[in-house]
Amino acid sequence: MATTSLLADVGIELREGYAEVGDQTLHYVEAGEGPLVVLLHGFPEFWFGWRRQIAPLAEAGFRVVAPDTRGYNLSSKPEGFEAYGVDLLADDIRGFIRELGAESAQLVGHDWGGSIAWTVAMNHPEVVDRLAILNAAHPRKLSEGLKHPSQLRKSWYFFFFATPGLPEEIVPARDWHFFRHFLHDASPPYTPEEIDRYVEAWSQEGAAAGMINYYRASVRQSQKEAAAKLRPISAPTLVIWGERDSYLGSDLAEPEHDDVPNLDRVERLADASHWVHHDEAGRVNQLLIDFLRTSGADPTT
Repeated sequence: MATTSLLADVGIELREGYAEVGDQTLHYVEAGEGPLVVLLHGFPEFWFGWRRQIAPLAEAGFRVVAPDTRGYNLSSKPEGFEAYGVDLLADDIRGFIRELGAESAQLVGHDWGGSIAWTVAMNHPEVVDRLAILNAAHPRKLSEGLKHPSQLRKSWYFFFFATPGLPEEIVPARDWHFFRHFLHDASPPYTPEEIDRYVEAWSQEGAAAGMINYYRASVRQSQKEAAAKLRPISAPTLVIWGERDSYLGSDLAEPEHDDVPNLDRVERLADASHWVHHDEAGRVNQLLIDFLRTSGADPTT
């Protein structure tokens, strides 16, 4: 995939690179200088999902790095759902931060990127200075939520994606109509040009299977096993939540105090959808800048 056209669409000069992390290669873009902020995209996006955040954060004085996580776009796409367990995805990000030459970073994650960020903060607290989560439930809250019919109805696609083989046949049909559907409730809507960029990323060899395997790995992990791995998150944490989320109930926004004792707050945006970083980019950017600047390494000084 030629990324040059994408690099020109975020309002700032970007640097592009690849990091070797264990046996995986992670593609990334970055901009700015200063304290390191790593942006982790969700499904079905890739680094381009942060196009409305990269320039504002870089201009605020941060070194902003947005990788394609394992299985997406130009990063490695190992075969088999076993390669997509969230602990492995979190290990990728720990190694990625170190490959960038940093001991730690501030993590921002949306959707699946938020799930990875929660897990990095639990498994590798030494590499997380501050944590910002956008519409991604803490693992305990999500597990509890999936016991209720209302959330099960919202999360039907978890179980469809767990079906062996079938999703890979269906999702590319009708010019990726199935994946396009997940982006439908953003406001303002994604432009046709933006959708074309997503289609190009989804069309990379092995990408559809990689993206789907996140869900297969998640569904196949027992709730008992997942609960046993949970541990308190020490990093100061901000949750930003679009209340019109079609996929996650608003009751999942607030993590338990014992799980996130250093919760800064949950900022609920009433008019934003699951795609809160697109719907209310200006508000989200200011919330992130204000929160990340309180880390003790103010980039403006």
